[in-house]
This record gives sequence, structure tokens and C-alpha cells, in this order.
Amino acid sequence: MTYKEVAEMAGRPRAWRAVGNVLNKNRDPKIPCHRVIRSDAEIGGFNRGQKRKAALLKKERTKLL
Repeated sequence: MTYKEVAEMAGRPRAWRAVGNVLNKNRDPKIPCHRVIRSDAEIGGFNRGQKRKAALLKKERTKLL
């Protein structure tokens, strides 16, 4: 999913930046925030670093848009 899609599902379609900020503050590894990417198919940020996010996505064999 993209940050925008998460915002839309939350009923706040213009709150994609807020979604990113909330996910960046998450420290619970049970919540898979690394799976949320930017609308332009770039990886985006991650509170444990972009390299870690890319590695997790690769491990899960996720195809970006």
C-alpha cells in the first residue's frame, strides 16, 4: 500500500504525511509499517532506516508498483 492509500482508508485522503509520521514513530515490530511505500514507487522512510526497509521488502519478495 502507499501512504496515500492508508490515509484514504482512514477516511483522511489528504493526510498521507500524517500517515508517514505515525508509521515513523511506530516501534512495534508486529505492525508491518515497512510495507507502506510512496505513491511514486520509491521506498520512502522507515524508522529503522531505508536499507533495512529495502532488505525486508526484498526478503518478502515484494514487487514495488
